[in-house]
Amino acid sequence: MTERNTTVAQTEQDTRLALLAELLQLQSRARARETLDELAFFIVNETHNVVKYRQALLWDCDKRRLQAASGLASLDHNAPFCTEFSRLCRQWQEEGRQTQALQCRELPADDQILWQEHLPEFLLWLPLRLPQGDTPLVLVLARDSAWLPAEIVLLEKLADAYAHAWSSLLKQRRRQTNTSPKKRRLILTGIVALMLILLIPVRQSVLAPAEIVAHRPVMVRAPVAGVVDDILVRPNQTVSANQPLVRLDVRELENRLESARQAFATADAQYRQAQQQALFDANSKASLAVLQSRREQAQSEMDFLQRQQERMQLASPRDGVAIFDDSSDWIGRSVAVGERIMMIADPHDVELEIQLPAADAIALENGADVRLFLNVAPNSAQEARLEQIGYRAAPTPDNVMAYRLRARFTQDDPQLRVGLKGTAKLYGKRTVLFVYLLRKPLASLRVWLGV
Repeated sequence: MTERNTTVAQTEQDTRLALLAELLQLQSRARARETLDELAFFIVNETHNVVKYRQALLWDCDKRRLQAASGLASLDHNAPFCTEFSRLCRQWQEEGRQTQALQCRELPADDQILWQEHLPEFLLWLPLRLPQGDTPLVLVLARDSAWLPAEIVLLEKLADAYAHAWSSLLKQRRRQTNTSPKKRRLILTGIVALMLILLIPVRQSVLAPAEIVAHRPVMVRAPVAGVVDDILVRPNQTVSANQPLVRLDVRELENRLESARQAFATADAQYRQAQQQALFDANSKASLAVLQSRREQAQSEMDFLQRQQERMQLASPRDGVAIFDDSSDWIGRSVAVGERIMMIADPHDVELEIQLPAADAIALENGADVRLFLNVAPNSAQEARLEQIGYRAAPTPDNVMAYRLRARFTQDDPQLRVGLKGTAKLYGKRTVLFVYLLRKPLASLRVWLGV
C-alpha cells in the first residue's frame, strides 16, 4: 500500500513538473514572437497545451474589437458572431471585470441565444494585465466543463507573461514608428529644401517635331485641266527662270485644235464665197453677216485652243530649287485647274515649321526662342525665333491634333536644307518649378473637375 501511494505521488509530481515545464516553455515562446499578429495567434492556439478548452478568443481593449480566434488565420469583423460578441466584450470591459468564470444563464435572454448558438456552456474572462495596471488584452476561453480554481491560477500566471510580451512588442513598434528629434529635424530640413527647390523659377519649354520648309515659295499650278505627260526636272534640282518644268498631255488638245482649224477653214470658205456672190445676188448679201459671225467664232475657238496649247508646258517663274515628290507619282496623273504640282523655292530662304501637339501646348509669344536639333546632326542646335503661331489645332498625318508654328533662323547655315526634319525645343515664359512639373496633372485635374 505504501509503495502504491509512493507511485501515485511520484506520478502527480511528474505531472506537475511537466505542466510547469510547459508553462515556462510557453512563456519563453510567447516572448520570442516578433509581431503582434504572431503573438495573438500564438495566445489563442498554444494556450491549449496548458489548459484544455474548445474555443479561444482574444479581445483588444485598445481597439475594442476581437483580435484573434483559435483555429482561424484571420477574422471577419463584419460576421454576425463577431459583431454580437464584440458588443458583449465591450460591455464587460466597461464594467471593469476581473478574472471571472461565466455561464450562459448569467446573461440576459437575448444574449443567451447567441451564447447557446456559438459557445460552450462555461466561459472564462481572463484579462492580460500589466504591472502598471493597464489591460491591453482579454483572453476569453470557452469549454464544456467548469473551470477549476487551480486552472485559473495557472492561466493568470500565463496571462502575466502574455501581457508582458504584448507590451514589449507594442513599445518596439512605437519606437519604430516614432522618429528621433534629430531625424525629425533632418526630415523637416529636407521638406523645407524641397519646397524651396520647387519655388525656383524656371523657363517653360516643350519639345515638338519640326521640319525645314521653304519661306515664301512660288507655287507651280496646273493652268488647265489635263494629264501630266512628263516632269522635266528632278526633285530638289536647281532651276532657272523660264526653264520648262512640266509638260501636260496635248494629244486631246491637238485633236480639238485640228477640228477647230477645219471648222475655221470651212467658215472662211463659206464667207468668201458669199462675198463673191453678193456682187450679183442680193439674197447672198443678206447672209454675209451670219457667215461672218460664224467665221469669227471659229477663229476665236482656234485662237483659244492655240493659246491653251502654248500653256501645256509649265515654266519656272523664278530661279530656285524645284520641290516636289517623286516624278513617277505625277506622270499620267490627272490634274485639275489650279492644282499644285511643285514649288520653286530659294534654297537659302528657309524657315522652320513646327507641329506642337495640343496636349503639350504652353503659353508662347512671337519672338520666343526656338532651338532645332536636326536628325542628321543631333549634337548641334540651330537657333531660331518664333514668328507665327496657329490659332487652331489641326490633325497631322499621324492623326495628332497639333498647332502649326513657324520660326525663322537667326543665322544662315549651309546644312539647313528644305526637307530636313528634327526636334524643336520651344521656350515659353518663366514659372516656378512646381507648376512646371505638375502642368499636365493640373490640366488633367481641371478637365476632370470641370473648372
